[in-house]
Amino acid sequence: MQPEPRTDPPDRSQDTEASVADLRVLAHPLRLRLLSLLTGQAYSAAEAARVLDQSQANVSYHLRRLHAAGLVDAVGEVPVRGGTAKRYRHDPDSGERVGRGVPQGVDAYLALAGALGEELRRRTAQRDTEVRGEMTDAEVWLEPQVWERVRRCVHELGDEVHRHALPPGTEDAVRVSATLVLFAMKAQEETKTQEKEKEKGKG
Repeated sequence: MQPEPRTDPPDRSQDTEASVADLRVLAHPLRLRLLSLLTGQAYSAAEAARVLDQSQANVSYHLRRLHAAGLVDAVGEVPVRGGTAKRYRHDPDSGERVGRGVPQGVDAYLALAGALGEELRRRTAQRDTEVRGEMTDAEVWLEPQVWERVRRCVHELGDEVHRHALPPGTEDAVRVSATLVLFAMKAQEETKTQEKEKEKGKG
């Protein structure tokens, strides 16, 4: 168990709309792991590196990118040899700003999907098969009001998971993996038209 972080006001000096506009800032498995880790407790780069079994230099680099994007806050300091090191904490509400302000192309979402898939495979390898989980997969058509209700429910579920996140290793707590990706798709006719145009461009 790490010592409790100081409760200094979050440093949002680099938290700008432009810096959080690109979804690609999330498109790296280690950054996803860092955000999960920093949801339950604040860590310095060195502390996070030990927990995640990564080099401090690698973790420091990705933390800087996440901090510049406004996805983690500097919430305190911890003494280290020769000075102090910042501790960071992830504010789940910051994710609301990712992708806003600048239109996102499908390539950004594909990059994020790749990182999510890689992280899901890593977690699945550590699944406790004796504990019941849940899974849903679907490509379906819904009435607009049903879609909106389902979207709100998933949003609230994500909030619930993050709001109750505990420090890693908390006694009697259940270590949980949750990946929620819900989105509207283009109409099939529009997709077919785009595919035909791509084929013509190759010819």
